[in-house]
Amino acid sequence: MNVLVTGGAGFIGSAYVRHRLESHPEHAVRVLDKLTYAGRRENLEGLDSERCELVVADIADRDAVRAAVDGCEAIVNFAAETHVDRSITNPGEFIQTHVFGTHVLLEAARDAGIRHLQISTDEVYGSIDEGSFTERSPLDPSSPYSASKAGGDLLVGAFCDTYGSDALIVRGSNNYGPRQYPEKLIPLCILNALAGDPLPVYGDGMQVRNWLWVSDFASAIDTVLERGEAGEVYNVGGPDELANIDVIKRILELTGRDESLISYVDDRLGHDRRYSLSAQKTEGLGWKAAVGFDQGIERTVEWYRQNEAWWEPIRSGEYREYYQRQYGKVLG
Repeated sequence: MNVLVTGGAGFIGSAYVRHRLESHPEHAVRVLDKLTYAGRRENLEGLDSERCELVVADIADRDAVRAAVDGCEAIVNFAAETHVDRSITNPGEFIQTHVFGTHVLLEAARDAGIRHLQISTDEVYGSIDEGSFTERSPLDPSSPYSASKAGGDLLVGAFCDTYGSDALIVRGSNNYGPRQYPEKLIPLCILNALAGDPLPVYGDGMQVRNWLWVSDFASAIDTVLERGEAGEVYNVGGPDELANIDVIKRILELTGRDESLISYVDDRLGHDRRYSLSAQKTEGLGWKAAVGFDQGIERTVEWYRQNEAWWEPIRSGEYREYYQRQYGKVLG
């Protein structure tokens, strides 16, 4: 099977590309990525160019998408504007990619007669005080990011119902691991700790997240692509739930820093308090998470410690301006 992976130069997308090529040595992958700030050629370095082709294009470009689909037997759509904070200040880009871009991909998949797998997020369900969301839980998004992702998901369902499209959805909990752009909590705090910079914590830091090792998510996506049923949704929750402040304190321990670096800042607008996904349905397909948070966070810290060449150009570029706007502080 040749697969078109949109957004495949991003954090989760590139992890999936690597997983796909390693676990299916007879298959090839075509990556279509706009290469915005978080989509990087460096994320695909070391892969066999004969089996992994990169096409630089926007999923909202109909002609580019139709050309990229040619010869592929499935689309796996990771293409997204991913950061909630950025969606609050510039929601239009999120709507364009998550809703219109998804529409373009669904049309191309329908015309080609191939499967479309939509990669979504637990955030479309909103916050939950107790228990875990299932695939039957109602959508209740809180931010422009999650609302636009929910819009894309609803389009997938509509294409299944209206046109009989072979389309389905995977919703993952909070991913972490190597090659994650440092605007996100874990890489931001790792790099700040390594540099001796303050670690910004929204509100009281007691927001709870369901943490999922990125390679485990990649294997879950592959399982759903090959075994999932059209029209269905599959949740992929991680094995561990931790409050943000506990994650940060563990990062400080692993980097040899003390808690004096913690800097509490005003909470994010519309900040959900707790996410939790049940993975029971996906586990029924034969998938199981392999890496717990303690093991995964040690691996993640070590990867960033050993790969300064990957993150240093980010931390010295546009990201510095973003960080100052977002937190009112200058990186050291």
